[in-house]
Amino acid sequence: MSLWNRHKIFEKNSIILIVGILAVIAIGGLVEITPLFYLKSTIEAVDGVRPYTPLELAGRNIYVREGCYLCHSQMIRPLRDEVERYGHYSLAAESMYDHPFQWGSKRTGPDLARVGGKYSDDWHVTHLINPRSIVPQSVMPGYPALARTELDPSDAAAHLRTNRAVGVPYTDEQIVNAAADLRAQVDPDGSGTDAFQKRYPKAVVRNFDGKAGNPTELDALIAYLQMLGTLVDFKLYNEKANLR
Repeated sequence: MSLWNRHKIFEKNSIILIVGILAVIAIGGLVEITPLFYLKSTIEAVDGVRPYTPLELAGRNIYVREGCYLCHSQMIRPLRDEVERYGHYSLAAESMYDHPFQWGSKRTGPDLARVGGKYSDDWHVTHLINPRSIVPQSVMPGYPALARTELDPSDAAAHLRTNRAVGVPYTDEQIVNAAADLRAQVDPDGSGTDAFQKRYPKAVVRNFDGKAGNPTELDALIAYLQMLGTLVDFKLYNEKANLR
């Protein structure tokens, strides 16, 4: 039987064609999926990456709630122009505690994967309340309500517990102290600062919105933005990569 005659079987019988397509897809899927069952993790561990603090997690929830991901991506591709503009390309480990991840697919505004530490807290306060006072041509809406809205610390433990259910390694101690840790991160002179920093080493403690009083949604959002891209020391990462 010629090759043409063999192929006619599929062209003349739709059922056989469908069975053939399903068989090819099944084989291809098994080839791709089976190796994953023998891997402990598909994400390379990177020093410095940690779960979000309760305040940062609250800020991330606000970021998602307000739809910031619709205009700002958080993924720098390994292309020369992107690396030169935004910094080191994104690592999978940087998103390992994101549920869901915030890679995004559109950039009306700049990528925010490395925005942490790039601007001062005052800059973020002004920009979030009135973007056009910083960038006159900006189309970003202002969020003055964030500065007036206090966070509800009683929700913090539930957010941590939910994230632990999907794999984020929060401890029982962190969950029990979530509300206190949320307050402690914006109160550098408070009595809970030392305990907070033991639970979240290298986490920044300061009054992010510059106002006294209880933590606000603006505190939380700025805390989240200020830690993006700051967990990994890319100088050490590049040195290790060069030694391999």
